[in-house]
Amino acid sequence: MSTSEGTAGNPVGTVSGGAPGASDTIRVVVVDDHPVFRIGMSALLRSLPDVEVVGEAADGDEALAVVAEHAPDVVLMDLDLAGDSGVETTRELCRRDPTLGVLVITMLGDDDSLFASIRAGARGFLLKGASPDEVARAVRSVANGDFLLGPQLAQRGALYLSGARTRGTVPFPELTDREREVVDLVARGYDNATIARRLVLSTKTVRNYVYGVLAKLDVPDRGQLIVRARQAGLGGDEPDDAGR
Repeated sequence: MSTSEGTAGNPVGTVSGGAPGASDTIRVVVVDDHPVFRIGMSALLRSLPDVEVVGEAADGDEALAVVAEHAPDVVLMDLDLAGDSGVETTRELCRRDPTLGVLVITMLGDDDSLFASIRAGARGFLLKGASPDEVARAVRSVANGDFLLGPQLAQRGALYLSGARTRGTVPFPELTDREREVVDLVARGYDNATIARRLVLSTKTVRNYVYGVLAKLDVPDRGQLIVRARQAGLGGDEPDDAGR
């Protein structure tokens, strides 16, 4: 990952990828459940000569429909959507179209939100305090095929990606990456509500993941799942009482 100066003078981490022509108009969809932010972001993007806002959405279902209809180059994605997870919406969008550039822009700057977004397929991550110049540069970079993190996040993202590249075999290969994440947190002693907050999911979604894992691993209950997971090396340190 290289670090270059943004137009506002702040460093932003980027990893270059394949690119559409720089002179092409960038088609963008804005996904955010707060109307004031969504309208303001759309207005900012419409002020850029090389950007066309082709749609807006307030939740995950709307986002999937609008993206399917308008085929944008970039989707600006909030993580905390009303009744939906922006991470899961990102995952589904990227599953449907791996070439789509999803740029997360959120108030959630914690490591869990950042890494969950990367795993879901997002190509960029900015905090909502980013300047207009940083937003404009991020949209252009993601449309150009680059991977971009805001200045506060670049080092953390680089360390995560470096670790992911060097990681060896994983426990429970029959599980998906998301299921292993859930099992790891279960093994640490977190309840479903806490796991949901950490992974930016709904509690119902976490409960469904746990049921699915019990069936896949042929484990009778949560207690036995914790034992199996810790034997496999998952779980790490147990949380303090506040995290239970």
